[in-house]
Amino acid sequence: MPMEEISPLQRAEWIRYLAPFANAEARANVVYNAVKSNYLCLNKMATNQSEEFKPVVAWVEYNQGIWSFVREDYKRQLVRDAGGENIDDSLTSNSYNVSDPDDMDNFHAILCTVAVLIDETYTPEPAKYTLSSFLENVEVTDNSCFVFLTNQSLWRTDKRIRATADGHATDWFDGAIAQPQLVLADLIEAFFPTGSYNTTFLRNLAKVFTVGPETCDRGSSAPLEPTIVPCQ
Repeated sequence: MPMEEISPLQRAEWIRYLAPFANAEARANVVYNAVKSNYLCLNKMATNQSEEFKPVVAWVEYNQGIWSFVREDYKRQLVRDAGGENIDDSLTSNSYNVSDPDDMDNFHAILCTVAVLIDETYTPEPAKYTLSSFLENVEVTDNSCFVFLTNQSLWRTDKRIRATADGHATDWFDGAIAQPQLVLADLIEAFFPTGSYNTTFLRNLAKVFTVGPETCDRGSSAPLEPTIVPCQ
């Protein structure tokens, strides 16, 4: 399955595996090659940007009173390809209980080394998960050492959502798999902000904006036309 692959491009390449079932091999090759070419171009651009500075990046999640770092291979690959540096693998613990003061002191100390934070905490209503939600979960009264808050670089992956009978579904588990070049472009903007690029999947918790159905530019039955990010 695509979600079991260890790299962003391997996940996207599943379009070539599925295409024969729809007699669309030629179309799948065109789409995948366009995605791959754009991804590699953006990776090269990010590498040039990060020659002097690599922001430390962490993916985290909160579940039933426990904070942990998310260390899926493809996410770590995305961070490297976007010019960032993953948080240290040598951390001895990956479970921080909010009811344990020592645990939270350690967690807060680690967060103080992070320049860009991506919060993947599950919520049934993503639109209601705000900066206040994060601060409440992380239990801080003085966040002055958190560079990712000072620089307004606290993100979630739920910018694109749709209502379902069971709640909400995010495009992170669909469109982000098919178009990793857009995820990479989002991360490059998060790491090296220009203010001129509008992210597709990443939502900045430190800023307020709304994304609705009107932002969708194609119907669910329309074939995918990959979005190519300008890149030189």
